[in-house]
Amino acid sequence: MESFNLFDGELDEQRTEPAGFTWRSATLGPKLGAEKIGMSVYELQPGERSFPYHYEYGAEEWLIVVSGRPTLRVPDGEHELRPGDVVCFPEGPVGAHLVRNDTGEPVRVLLGSTKGNPQLAVYPDSGKIGMWPGNDADPPQLFTRDSAVGYWEGEL
Repeated sequence: MESFNLFDGELDEQRTEPAGFTWRSATLGPKLGAEKIGMSVYELQPGERSFPYHYEYGAEEWLIVVSGRPTLRVPDGEHELRPGDVVCFPEGPVGAHLVRNDTGEPVRVLLGSTKGNPQLAVYPDSGKIGMWPGNDADPPQLFTRDSAVGYWEGEL
């Protein structure tokens, strides 16, 4: 049996840039042998955020606060969370979210999601759309919404 301790398990991945979006993490699915549900633990230092404000299609996400008091931005505003709080982010605009550390201490959160492909993420603040097909032939790509073309563009 494989296990990982949420409170003090080793965080073996790190994003060091851009400033404001740095963290340490551990991807739990591969460590535990999971195939259908993905989970990662993220530790955010003061002033850092997890990912830009976004929502997804093709995945439902959950957040569990392990330690600290992160601020959660969602469509109805900002909320300070505390250890033990659990939040679900459904697909679509109603599930938009951003996790931020406005405190002077590190925060640790567990983010879990269903795993399905393809996945699509929408970034309302920057007007981007990200596409993750889930295969090696078509790598992940990001586009700006204003670069959209009509369905028949380039076909005729």
